[in-house]
Amino acid sequence: MGRKLQSEGRLRPVDLARGHGLSTQAVRNYEEAGVLPAAGRTPHGYRVYTPLHASALRAFLALLPGHGHRTATAIMRAVNEGAVEDAFRLVDESHAELLDDRRTLQAVERALRDLDPATVSETAVQTGSGAGSGPGPGVTLIGPLAGRLGIRPATLRKWERAGLVRPHRDPLTGYRVYDEAAVRDARLTHQLRRGGHLLEQIAPLIAQVREAGGLEPLQDALRDWRSRLSARGRAMLAGAAELDAYLRERG
Repeated sequence: MGRKLQSEGRLRPVDLARGHGLSTQAVRNYEEAGVLPAAGRTPHGYRVYTPLHASALRAFLALLPGHGHRTATAIMRAVNEGAVEDAFRLVDESHAELLDDRRTLQAVERALRDLDPATVSETAVQTGSGAGSGPGPGVTLIGPLAGRLGIRPATLRKWERAGLVRPHRDPLTGYRVYDEAAVRDARLTHQLRRGGHLLEQIAPLIAQVREAGGLEPLQDALRDWRSRLSARGRAMLAGAAELDAYLRERG
């Protein structure tokens, strides 16, 4: 019976579902969400789909990996409602988001190239105030660190309030004391701010450095990040091809 229906250009929900490893309920849900055009009905009220519905389902499933469920649904709904320009705008917004993610990754990679462990340690030592008068080897105070970075101490305090830099307090003097990890975070924040990134954009990146245990282990995370961005870009190309095929079939 399935072959007969397909040969006549008529498809049952199960015909669409089987081809994509879906349940018939999922197909019905997609129709109700506007991902698929409204189905025809038999005299007995059963849904009847066509190759156009199959094309719509292929387009939606191809859009999912690159755009996510919400945006892919919105794109298909816009197309099926005849608002094709709205669909194009949603596609463009996803590409802009991907480009922004790529730029952020590049900014982090550039910043990390300037922040190898030797450089961070050297900065901490150079900004110390000397034996017998400073907080100890490998650490520094707010004034020398701010001077080394070319910023005001108030800026470091602002970064501290934002959670980007975590100095300790000297138990005797109450002064802020920056160890090597705090110096590293301050330098990374400084690099990213110079690149135009906002503090709220920098916060998750600093958190990743801390979770990774430093800069060197973060390289694996960056490679994974780059790989995921490439996979998303490739998925967007595949989704665009299927969406274009569906638009052509709709005429």
